[in-house]
Amino acid sequence: MTALDIARWQFGMTTVMHFILVPLTIGLAPMVATMQTIWLITGKNAWLKATNFFGKLFLINFALGVATGLVQEFQFGMAWSEYSKFVGDVFGAPLALEGLVAFFMESTFIGLWIFGWTRLPRLIHLGCIWMVALGVNASAFFIIAANSWMQHPVGATFNPEKNRAELTSIWSVLTNSTTLAAFPHTVFGAWLTAGTFVAAIGGWWMVRGMRRGDADAIELARSFRPVTRFGLGVMIVSAVGLGITGDAQAKLMFEQQPMKMASAESLCHTETAASFSILTVGTHNNCESVQHLIQVPYLTSFLANGDPDSTLKGVTELQQEYVEKFGPGDYRPNLFVSYWAFRFMMGWSIGSGLLALAGLWVTRRGRVPSSTWFSRLCLIALPTPFLANSCGWVFTEMGRQPWVVAPNPNGDPTIRLMVSQAVSGHSTAMMAFSIITFAAVYGVLYILWFLLLRRYVIQGPDLHSPLDGHDGHDDGAPPGGDDPDGADGAGAKKSSSEQLSFAY
Repeated sequence: MTALDIARWQFGMTTVMHFILVPLTIGLAPMVATMQTIWLITGKNAWLKATNFFGKLFLINFALGVATGLVQEFQFGMAWSEYSKFVGDVFGAPLALEGLVAFFMESTFIGLWIFGWTRLPRLIHLGCIWMVALGVNASAFFIIAANSWMQHPVGATFNPEKNRAELTSIWSVLTNSTTLAAFPHTVFGAWLTAGTFVAAIGGWWMVRGMRRGDADAIELARSFRPVTRFGLGVMIVSAVGLGITGDAQAKLMFEQQPMKMASAESLCHTETAASFSILTVGTHNNCESVQHLIQVPYLTSFLANGDPDSTLKGVTELQQEYVEKFGPGDYRPNLFVSYWAFRFMMGWSIGSGLLALAGLWVTRRGRVPSSTWFSRLCLIALPTPFLANSCGWVFTEMGRQPWVVAPNPNGDPTIRLMVSQAVSGHSTAMMAFSIITFAAVYGVLYILWFLLLRRYVIQGPDLHSPLDGHDGHDDGAPPGGDDPDGADGAGAKKSSSEQLSFAY
């Protein structure tokens, strides 16, 4: 392997491993904020305990997400110095906004939320977690704006003297059509992940509590029912949103990156009324060997522009066009990876769909499930949205190859950069050492992430809420001790450190 090959593997590994944590953070923050809001309105301690329980899991994921994300900043300058020189003037602006606005908001208000349970008025404390939710989504927006500029560069000009792109309009970068299409799709994907996370854990705990059979376990199982239904509702909303935003994003990509979408279909040659391929055999990268076994007629043409009889250019014809436009070279991405990543992105989402349908059925009319099959379904479905999100990003980035900054078909054609031009001049040995080091660090962090989540999920909600025995600052909210669901949370008064132990 060359230094370029190792650098690509390294960036792919670190990016995917970081992004596994990101959707849960983006989606779980507003869900925890909603749980706390419901508790504040209703006074039901079942929602307070759900806030504490899932808030603890959110903090674990948030902390490990920050740790894995730090590597991305080093990657740009370490392994991709030529890329940094080319895009730094543009790429730095949204990243700076992400740090100054979003991350500052997250870190400040998450601290106030952790330590403010017994120190802040309830409405102000509630506002802190909503600010965290706003901050993580703002962070996602600025990162997606930076990534979308690589997919569709706007708001910049090329400086031939310095051989780099220079920012002319930050507003154009932030309102890039690619950003406005990708951001809601990413958010709905995060909601699906968080909704599945809450529903799967809640469903597993309902079955576990009911099968134990003692009064406390049954009460705990019943307290999980409304939270699980909440997660199932989020899953339904996010599934609809993913369908709508995914269709809009695909139509835009057919205009901006037709090679990516042709690769997603292994559409080797130009076709009229192109079918959507469900299953193929062959090496894909050798177009002549691809055989489409199962297809849906007209669907790809319809998805491209709403016209089932439209003509779509194939990979072979697009390759010829790019050679004429940009000079000799292979401008095709890896068709095998693009084709299957696109299908696995949609295929893994079926796990969340099955859980949503089964969960709504077994919890209908006040029922609390006790069947082992449902708890197993919860565990099987739990990782599927994480995998779907990761496959979506693999498709997004691999389908752009061999470009690291893809040329804008309607913009400045000189603003473009190939992956081979972006890598630093490090030796193969140095790149091998760095990828082994990163793999080891990420391996330790992921083991820690899994063990912490597993430990606290199995441990379950605290028997006592952080407000038990504390009068707090009454701002007119309903008292937390009155629980119509029976989860009264009664217990002895705890010290301040014990009351805040849920956060660690």
